[in-house]
This record gives sequence, structure tokens and C-alpha cells, in this order.
Amino acid sequence: MTCQLPSDCLNEIFECLEEDTLTLHSCLLTNRLWCGISVRILWRNIWDFNKSSYQQNPFRIDSSILSILYACLPNESKELLQKNGIFISTPTAKKPLFNYVAFCRVLSVRDICRIVDNAFKHKPPHNSLSLEDRNYLVINEIIKMFEKQIYSLKKLFYYNNHYHINYSFPYFPGIRNLSELHCSSNLPSNFFYQLAQLCHNIQTLSIDFHNYEALNELKEFISLQDNLKSLTLSAYDASWESILPSIKNHSNITRLHLYGDSDKLPFSFVSLLTNLQEFIFSFFNGSTFEEFNMFQHINFSKLHTLKIPYQCPKPEYVMKFLENNGKYLKKFHTDENDETLSLSIAKFCPNLRNLFVIFNSGETDILKTILLNCCQLESIKIWCGEGYLTENEVYETVADYAPPNFCELKLFNESYSDVVSPDELECFFITWKNRKLNYYYGYNYLIDDKENMRIIEKYVNLGVAKYETIGYEEEDKEEYYYYY
Repeated sequence: MTCQLPSDCLNEIFECLEEDTLTLHSCLLTNRLWCGISVRILWRNIWDFNKSSYQQNPFRIDSSILSILYACLPNESKELLQKNGIFISTPTAKKPLFNYVAFCRVLSVRDICRIVDNAFKHKPPHNSLSLEDRNYLVINEIIKMFEKQIYSLKKLFYYNNHYHINYSFPYFPGIRNLSELHCSSNLPSNFFYQLAQLCHNIQTLSIDFHNYEALNELKEFISLQDNLKSLTLSAYDASWESILPSIKNHSNITRLHLYGDSDKLPFSFVSLLTNLQEFIFSFFNGSTFEEFNMFQHINFSKLHTLKIPYQCPKPEYVMKFLENNGKYLKKFHTDENDETLSLSIAKFCPNLRNLFVIFNSGETDILKTILLNCCQLESIKIWCGEGYLTENEVYETVADYAPPNFCELKLFNESYSDVVSPDELECFFITWKNRKLNYYYGYNYLIDDKENMRIIEKYVNLGVAKYETIGYEEEDKEEYYYYY
């Protein structure tokens, strides 16, 4: 006789699988009880489906989601679409088993537009409607359905696009629970105005800056948020300067990400955010970032993560910052390959656990110094190859000087000629027999060497190491939702 776990126990178990969409999908096929529990979790954020599956067959996945959404549409919406010559096949002729839309807690206008565009890309309209008008009708009816049926919306992704979708917030019962908003600055004024009347508990806010259509409404909306903790500002053809007075009132922000293409973007307001725990400073075309110099005397006593990918301020500015705040950092990331800056990490950041810094050729002593002085270090990411340290130099130095808690090595090598020999690789793994290593290798050159792969598999099977190949772009990847 089989024993069936009660539904509340199954629900707790399945909740732990929320990020494992493949396993949850297999649970759908077990029985009706498992299906009912897992489908609710899968549809909370249907836009976050398995990325590898999507890359393999995006058209099939987009078409499947659109078919289910169409099946859930109210009859009046289906009649409107059919009247305009728009017919979408459904999984079955019967009514859907579940009201899938009601399970959603995340709404992404960008993804709805993409799904409709992809599904109709090779299907010309059957009547006088243009392709854009047809797609707009479908998108609008789907969004109206979401507005009326989501009773507790947690995240909203809404960027301006050529369809000019407008919300009807008075008919959107779930919007009051919104805690995370990702949007562009050039949305219609009524969007921010209505949102300001209903939502005062945004904790995570991300804004892409373009030309302003609703500056005053946007400023008011930001000012009214009582619990703003995480803020992301991106500006590549505009500035966020006009909304800074609204941001300065939110001194409790703990997570700040700044993205731009110019050092002319103002960021001195950061000095007021002394509760910061995570700061990402990412710019492409700056020069010296003079404003960064003012941070050297500010005490960010709660800051545990600092990332400066791409262009770095003057190394002396960053060194002064580390002198005052380095002792608090647990994670530091910079693409700057400056000897004095690297040595300052060893001097001022004794509590680091995770590090990425670039070492030039011949700088094994600097790597050694960091490993000896950063005694809490658990993970390091290193460039190898031409102009940088060789793979074998990294292996030998890490093997000899890694601190006791060290357990993760990530290597990125753009030089095929610098791949380590099998004997050198085995010597490295032998040193880890008494502790486990998470080993990541970028650019896949290593897997071209069958003997090296045999050695890696040997030590993986022995339980000495875990191994995974990764691309540099997969590291510390942020979720971006750009406008059309």
C-alpha cells in the first residue's frame, strides 16, 4: 500500500524546488495532487522558464505559453480576436484544468510582447490589419486578463515599447502588493501617477533613463515609497540627475547599482547612502570619475559587496576608498589590472571571502600576498593567458598559499596555448585531497584536451572536486529588461 504525503507537506517540499523548473515540470506528470501543487509554483513567474530549453527552441516555448494564455482568455476577448481574423490554437478543445493566470506573481510586459511577436513572426495577417495592429490586439487582451485576475502581484517589468500598452490600475486588484518594479523613465504620465496612488511599498526599483514624459509623476512616485531598499539606475542616452532629490530621501537603501556610458552622470548622492551593503559601479566610457574621490572619507560600515566592472575610477581613488572601507568588504570585483591597487586589497581587505582582480604576467607575488593576508578568502576568479598569469602559476600559488576556508577557483583563459598540462593539473588536484574544491573553467579550452578531462573526471568521481565550464558573461550576471 502506497503512502501519500499530505498536501501541505508536499507544498513545503515543492517550495524548495522553486528555482528548479525542470524537476517541478516532471512533478506535473506524477498525479493530480502533485500537478496541482507544482503548477502553482511554476506559474508564479512563467517568464523565468529554463534558459537552456528556451535557447534550444524559443519558438516552441513561446508558442506553448501563448496557446495557454489564449485558452485562459475570457470569451469576449476571444470573440474580439476572432472577429479580427486572429485565431490561436489551444492545447485542447476543453477548458484549461487551472486558471493559470491567477497563479502569476510576476508580470512582464516585455516578455508578453516578445512571445506574441515571436509566435506571429512568420504568420502574415489574414485581413486588413497590419502585423503591428494584430499583435497589439493580442497583447492588450492578454494584459487586461492579467490585470483582472492577478490578486497579488509582486514584480512588474514594464518598459516603453512600440505597442504603447496602457494599464488600467483601478481594475488591477493585485497591484497594491507590488514590491518590485523594473521600468523605463519615458512611460506615460498616468502610469506613474496611478501607481503612486496605490503602491507605497516598493522595495526594489530599477529604472532605465531615456527622455522624460512623466518627470514630476516619477519623482512623486519615488518619494512616496516607504521601504525602498534596492535601487538600480541605468542611463546610456540620458541622465538620472532630475530625480536625485527624490532619491536622497531614501537613506535606508542597502543595494545600489549604477550603469552608464559616461562619467558625466552624477553619483555624488551615493555619499548620503551610508547604509549601503552592496554597490555596483558599472560605466563604459568614463575617464577619471572625479566624483568617486569624495567617497574616500565616507564610512560605509555596512558595505560587504563592491563591484567595479568595466572602467574603473583612478586606482588611487579606489585605494583611498578601500583604506577606509576595505575592512568591511566580503566581496570585491574590479577589472582594473593595477599592481598598487591589487596590493592595497591585501593590505586593506582582510575579511574578503570572494575576489575578482586581474593579475598581469609575472605578478604571482601579488596573488601570494593576497592569499596570505586575506585569511577568510573562499573564492577567487582569475584571468589567465597571454599578458596575464599562466594557468600553472595560478595552480601552484593557490595550492601553496590558499587560506583554510578556500573552496572555489574560477579560471578564465583566452589563450589556447596556455592550457595547463595533464601532469600539472593532477598535481594541483592532489593538494585538495583533504578538502573539497569547486572548480570552474571558462572558454572551454580545457575540455578539448581529453587527458585533462580524464584527470578532472577522476577527481570529481573521488569527491575531491566539483567541475563546471562557464563563460565570463555568465559570471555575476544581472537581469536586464530593455525596452523595444
